[in-house]
Amino acid sequence: MTSTVCGICGGSGAGKTTLTRLLVDRLGPERVSVLAFDAYYHDLSHLSPDERARRNYDHPDSLDHELFVEHLGALRAGAAIEVPVYDFATHTRTGETRRLDPRPVVLVDGILLFAFAGIRDLLDHRIFIDVPADIRLARRIRRDVVERGRRPDDVRRQFARTVAPMHDL
Repeated sequence: MTSTVCGICGGSGAGKTTLTRLLVDRLGPERVSVLAFDAYYHDLSHLSPDERARRNYDHPDSLDHELFVEHLGALRAGAAIEVPVYDFATHTRTGETRRLDPRPVVLVDGILLFAFAGIRDLLDHRIFIDVPADIRLARRIRRDVVERGRRPDDVRRQFARTVAPMHDL
């Protein structure tokens, strides 16, 4: 089986995950595999928590795009993969993986998905979601406080320091 791969890209808080969920609901979960680029942040367990907090997670170098390309290529070709599990609260990989089986449709989402030629080459379709920064910030605060245990002021500071500037590149 060869899967059809659709990439969904946009700034942080643009609605990539929401659109992905809607597409899964519409197409049927038995037909769709979802691979999030967010799972491929480099493991920073070798750094102190303070050093991890100062990192720019919106820079292309923060993601293990080579492993992602390897996994996406395998999934597209019909092979199951072991996706790393990333802990956003500690900025580390847990050491665990989760199995992802191929399906006729593979949806991939991520803020920097289209920044890498190796990834772009594996995409049959591309969707870019363009949302104003103030809306993305509000969504990010809501998500990061609830899902990632962050404080609103820290999210605002990170958004101003790294998220918005990297989005504008």
